[in-house]
Amino acid sequence: MTVQDEQLAKRFEADRPRLVALAYRMLGSPAEAHDAVQDAWLRLSGTNTDRIENLSGWLTTTVAHICIDMLRTRTSRREDPLDEPRLPEPLITQESSDPEEQALLADAVGVAMLVVLDTLTPAERLAFVLHDLFQMPFDEIARILNRSSTATRQLASRARRRVRSAPVPDPDMSRQRAVVDAFLTASKNGDLEALVATLAPDIILHAEADGEYVHLRGATTIAERAIAFSFRSEFARPALINGAAGLIVATEDEPIAVMAFTVVNNKIAELDIYADPTRLTMLTPRSSERPDPRPADPCAAMERCPFTG
Repeated sequence: MTVQDEQLAKRFEADRPRLVALAYRMLGSPAEAHDAVQDAWLRLSGTNTDRIENLSGWLTTTVAHICIDMLRTRTSRREDPLDEPRLPEPLITQESSDPEEQALLADAVGVAMLVVLDTLTPAERLAFVLHDLFQMPFDEIARILNRSSTATRQLASRARRRVRSAPVPDPDMSRQRAVVDAFLTASKNGDLEALVATLAPDIILHAEADGEYVHLRGATTIAERAIAFSFRSEFARPALINGAAGLIVATEDEPIAVMAFTVVNNKIAELDIYADPTRLTMLTPRSSERPDPRPADPCAAMERCPFTG
């Protein structure tokens, strides 16, 4: 590798955390985000960089192009317009110290927002993410989308109205954790009244399990389902899900569910549950420490998710 190549690689690595953060907000998948950024590196490696005046800007534009192509391909593969929605892939951590991971978790981009972003068209998502989250001027976004600046502003405006429906999590992690702990305690005790008290009246639940996608609303409805969770609660341990308080339910090394909580005003406003065995195998916590061992309970792992069953 030449000195020039080494310098280019260093400049790219300096931008990588920001690029991965951008790609994750666009794609809702850590694996796809890393693939998009790696693709950008390959394109950069085959480009005459002497003609690039602003490398960071070039990389941002390139990753944006790659992401919108991936989103359009993803959309075109849906043969049935009535395909069920799918929860975005969460980021599961114990403690975030890696700079790239910190960038992914920055700005409280929780699962609730990603769920809403997934309802946008690729163009709406790109316009919103690049302008509202990464402060790119509309003129530059318009060139990526091959649209007018006015049309691009309208795309971002429509997206913004949709995103406002996503609950904004409480930034205080200790308050988040207190509410999630109260939810877990009430579940363990089978205390319906205490469980309802942890939930916002209009709480929304999204759950995936056994190939099914379930959408529920309302504190009482969700609390009644959560009571069935009590026999599994002893297998729950705390985790950070997209930088917010969450739970991993697992027996030894076999995951049963990942639960992402969005806490607003000391109440759980949204609960997103991953309990589909196929997806759970890909949701491995990023931790340098081995999780606390839990007693094995094969029967618990085989039971249906109480929120979908």
